[in-house]
Amino acid sequence: MNTLTPGSAPTATSADHVTITPSILYFGTPVVLLSTENEDGSANLAPMSSAWALGQAIVLGVGVEGQTAHNLRSRPELVINLPAPAQWPAVERLAPLTGRSPVPVAKQGGFRFERDKFAAAGLRPEPSELVRPPRVAACPLQLEARAARVQPDVTGMFLIVEAQVLKVHADPRIVVPGSQHVDPARWSPLIYNFRHYYGLGPELGHSFRSRTPR
Repeated sequence: MNTLTPGSAPTATSADHVTITPSILYFGTPVVLLSTENEDGSANLAPMSSAWALGQAIVLGVGVEGQTAHNLRSRPELVINLPAPAQWPAVERLAPLTGRSPVPVAKQGGFRFERDKFAAAGLRPEPSELVRPPRVAACPLQLEARAARVQPDVTGMFLIVEAQVLKVHADPRIVVPGSQHVDPARWSPLIYNFRHYYGLGPELGHSFRSRTPR
C-alpha cells in the first residue's frame, strides 16, 4: 500500500495517477449558510460546505464544537440558505467567526467570537414562516427545515444532521415561469472547491430524468 505523509512528494501508482493525502476533501460541494436559534432567542449564522440533498431531506455535516451543533442538539429548527457565487465575500467574512463564547479550544487562534453574525457579514435577516430562525434575505434559495436526527460521525469530530425541508423560498428570477422548477440556466450555487470559491460553468447537458422545461 502506498502512503503519503504531509509534506512528502506524491507516490506514483500507475502511469496516470499518483497517491496523495489531501488535508481536506471538499471536492466541489455547495456552500450554505445555516441559520439556527441561540438559547436566548437570537440567531446564529454559520457557513458550511458539507451538505447534500436526498428528496426532501438535507444531510449536513457540522463541527461538533460549534454553536450550530450546540443549537441543533436542543433546538432543531434551522434555515438552509444557499448564496449565489457573487456573495462569496460575505461568506468569507463569516468564516473566521464563532458564536461560541468562550471560543472552543479547537478554534482558538484562528477564530473570534461574534454575537451578531448577520451584521458582521453585511447580511440582512428576514422572518421565516414555519421555523423560528430567520432566513438570509439576499440568498436566492432558502430552505426552512427541522432536524430530525442529529448524531456523531465516525470520527467524533462532526455531527451528521438529517433535516426535513418544510418550505422552499426562491428568488422568482431563478424559477421557470409558471412552474415549480428552479431554472438551472439562471441559478448557480456557490461552490467550495478545495477551500476555493467557484460558480458553475456553462451547461454541458442534462439528465434524462430532468423535469425542467427546456
